[in-house]
Amino acid sequence: MLWILLTAAAAPLQVARNALQRGLVGDAGPWGATLVRFLFGLPFSLAIFAAVALATPGAAPHTSARFAAAISLGALSQIGATAALLVAMRRAGFAVATVMQQSSLPFAAIFGWLALGDAISAQAWAGIAATTAGLAVLSWPRRDQMAGAGLGTVLGVASGLAFAVALNAYRQAGLALEPHHPIYSATASVCVAQAIQTTVMLAALAAWRPAALLAVARSWRPSLGAGFFGAAASACWFGALALAPAGPVRAIGVIEAPIAAAAGRRLFKERLSPRQLAGGVMAAVGVVATALG
Repeated sequence: MLWILLTAAAAPLQVARNALQRGLVGDAGPWGATLVRFLFGLPFSLAIFAAVALATPGAAPHTSARFAAAISLGALSQIGATAALLVAMRRAGFAVATVMQQSSLPFAAIFGWLALGDAISAQAWAGIAATTAGLAVLSWPRRDQMAGAGLGTVLGVASGLAFAVALNAYRQAGLALEPHHPIYSATASVCVAQAIQTTVMLAALAAWRPAALLAVARSWRPSLGAGFFGAAASACWFGALALAPAGPVRAIGVIEAPIAAAAGRRLFKERLSPRQLAGGVMAAVGVVATALG
């Protein structure tokens, strides 16, 4: 199925983007590195949309208040989620922070149940409980890491919560814009979201962190790589969400966790303890059970 292939492609692309962004945090700060994702990703997203639009001559987008509200909520939530994730990576480690981000799936289930009236089975709630327990085991810091890892864990979970909001909002935006041509709707939504995010971030940093803008400008070469991988990952995620509910999409996206662990070990010399590995496995099992419930 196409949505499975898109999700499987999105996971390694997202890990690559996160790895490149992590290297930019030191000079540009978390907010500058967050801007990189949107500013340098927008040209690539526009190019992807142009190709899809040419291949979809019958598409007829319908802008509405529902689309505007959903895409704006998703865009702003993603800004906060990305910044929190980048700081969490610095505090708790690349692989741990990425696994913590997987909490977006159980949070997405809770959000859908409370706000959208989604029916959740007993198996799904059991999966949510298992995920929560796994994340607790994974995130509990060693004694010599108590000061930094605790905050990193909190920020990782906050990132997952914000991504869960964005996930549901983006799915609603895509369905509102053009439900009959989901890939067209997905790529168009990516462009609108990144345009909003770029505008908001440029204005905010110009007012409060102008030095971060200079750092972003100086690091334009590596930023292009982060922008490309970010645009490609977003196109795949949005496309998958246009074709399938958020739960199954995020369940397949769990393959991001072992990819991140391998990347963290190879690129940043990070190692997971047996306890962290066990917690990560428990969390992954819970996430899959939540999606299948």
